[in-house]
Amino acid sequence: MRNILAFGALVAAVALSATPLAAQDAPSPAIPGLAHPPMSAQDLVTLPRLGAPAVNAAGTMAVYSVTVTDPETLKRSPRHYLLDLTKPGAAPVEMEALIASDLAFGPDGYLYFLSDAAPEEGGLEVSRVWRMKVWPDGRIGIPEVVAGFDTNIAGFKLAPNGSAIAIWGEIPRDCPTFGCADAKPAHLPGPGTGRLYDAKDGFVRHWDRWATPGIHNRIFTFPLVNGVAQGEGQPVDGKDPATGITADSPTLPFGGGEEIAFAPDGKTLYFTARLSNAAEPTSTNLDIYAADLSGNAPQLVSIGNEATDTTPVPSPDGRYLAWLAMDRPTYEADRLSVRLMDLKTGAVKKLTESVDLSFASLAWAADGKSLIATAQKVLDTPAFRIDVASGKVTELNLMAGNEAHIANLVPLPGGRALFTRDSLGLPPELYLSDGMGQARPLTDVATTRMGAMANIVTRRFSFAGANGETVWGQITRLADQTGPIPALLYIHGGPQGSYNDSWSTRWNPRVTASQGYAVISIDFHGSTGYGQAFTDAINKDWGGGPLEDLQKGFEAAIALDTQIDGTRACAMGASYGGYMINWIAGKWPERFKCLVNHNGLFDNRAFAHSTEELWFPHWDFGGSYEEARETYEKWNPANHVGNWKTPMLVVLGEKDFRVPYTQGLGAFTILRQRGIPAQLLVFPDENHWVLGAKNSLQWHNTVFAWLDRWLKQEQPE
Repeated sequence: MRNILAFGALVAAVALSATPLAAQDAPSPAIPGLAHPPMSAQDLVTLPRLGAPAVNAAGTMAVYSVTVTDPETLKRSPRHYLLDLTKPGAAPVEMEALIASDLAFGPDGYLYFLSDAAPEEGGLEVSRVWRMKVWPDGRIGIPEVVAGFDTNIAGFKLAPNGSAIAIWGEIPRDCPTFGCADAKPAHLPGPGTGRLYDAKDGFVRHWDRWATPGIHNRIFTFPLVNGVAQGEGQPVDGKDPATGITADSPTLPFGGGEEIAFAPDGKTLYFTARLSNAAEPTSTNLDIYAADLSGNAPQLVSIGNEATDTTPVPSPDGRYLAWLAMDRPTYEADRLSVRLMDLKTGAVKKLTESVDLSFASLAWAADGKSLIATAQKVLDTPAFRIDVASGKVTELNLMAGNEAHIANLVPLPGGRALFTRDSLGLPPELYLSDGMGQARPLTDVATTRMGAMANIVTRRFSFAGANGETVWGQITRLADQTGPIPALLYIHGGPQGSYNDSWSTRWNPRVTASQGYAVISIDFHGSTGYGQAFTDAINKDWGGGPLEDLQKGFEAAIALDTQIDGTRACAMGASYGGYMINWIAGKWPERFKCLVNHNGLFDNRAFAHSTEELWFPHWDFGGSYEEARETYEKWNPANHVGNWKTPMLVVLGEKDFRVPYTQGLGAFTILRQRGIPAQLLVFPDENHWVLGAKNSLQWHNTVFAWLDRWLKQEQPE
């Protein structure tokens, strides 16, 4: 048995503490002239990580979680904090020993959360929804079960008026209730361990897991009476599979509560779903549906759009429904604009059609007159106000001139806003804005700890790239380091992505620069944040304009900062960035002393036939391999291995189904056959990313040792 509270009985009161998180010392590289030790890989891995906040309906209290990592065992665990938003300067109060996740306030003043603790001694330990009372003075009541079954609950959403709760989890489509844990998976017919798939089904595997046909992310709604879910629940995809839909909601692999929203009166649930059928691997068609909580088939809201529709948000008065939508089917990086439906008339308008921004989040202002959204703009991610009546978009100065990356934005009553802000130099902290103006910090999760490390300086620059068009980049290095400083070219993935001014727990410029390098990143053609035409420019041109941008941008950065030693340089990238490393190995082989290729494409033909989300290569290369063979081969790194000569570190995740690990094995085979110095680092338990604490530390240690070998030694072995 494991109690919700890590000590004492389940009914024990939760102790409160304002004790700050203790900083941990870590070894650092020896770099002359620094006033403080530089950030180490151990620092990055063990830094506390702030989660998204949740706020009560009155906007007076917030809760948030911080993930902490034990510096010895590298085991991660959450801590949860309560913050009074009515008192400037109020200290966050820790809810000690609470074993929970997905914290959310209900309209009844209770704090709802998920926990897999058993409600009684010897009980079944599965994820359930719980609640406990939280008072403004910090007192906290006894945890109570809201909803629990023999099947794990993956998430929940509460109706704004407290009348209902929606829960979701992996449930067989033919199961009428939330459960059927003993149902036999259709793809495991036995008697052996073989998985059997049919071509009429959807994904065979997706991201990092093999598919389970017939079992889907499904949502069930329940009436709430005195904080307890009633009855067996109603499936929002319809009780009868023949008349309802067979889909995943939230969508896999990354969808969550942002895809689900109750109407203010609690009588309708709007949700995003991806239909599961033979077309699934080639389609980006996410749709928004409305369920009346009766178990009847849901109604399609986003009628007529075969591209992505997501993030439904009803207006506070229930009159309108807003959501984010793309226009072009099968294009995952199309612009996300705002749609607005008048639920009384059914009329839909494209609210931000004239604005060349792709919005990443969407929420209603408390007065219902505007929407608040975030979007990338050059190297920042600021917030914007969208007037519902006119569609006018106004940039907000929540962090005037220093927005960097704003996220997890929650509009509050009285025109206030709660959000997180992070940058290349600092991880996320929580901020509060009064009147949508300059915000003030509320937390110090990691800022003080970061202040004890050597400072970095980041310089933004622009230059004339491919086609003479403006391209942006950044140089990040230690502020007090004197030259000559070896250079690193950081190449982002996507390819429709950006190395913008934001914090990363994986490819982090600050920790890499802290090893004594100047980190140069270029937002080449295809990057996001510069208008949709710039993003579209990489289509069918993977190795053309982007390589020209990288070449010109790298030389421009070296010319700007005379401290940088351009003769000692390596390049590194992941995903598309790893593809570009393989492309550079054959098309720019003289420039770098070493390369780092993390889960990068090596052979476009093999990739086209083995990746899971087929819409991606079909769009970027102009069709299937059979339809667009010339384009695939034009930009295929495998066709230029005869020019390879640069030492390369190849990093793979065996659970990577996006860029299957055989791509990296192919690159490593060529390196060995040609007698080029090379190393291969394989993580059997990682996917396209390296997420585990111990694995992350090993990744950084291995990469840094590889860079040091070629850039900090007179004569590498």
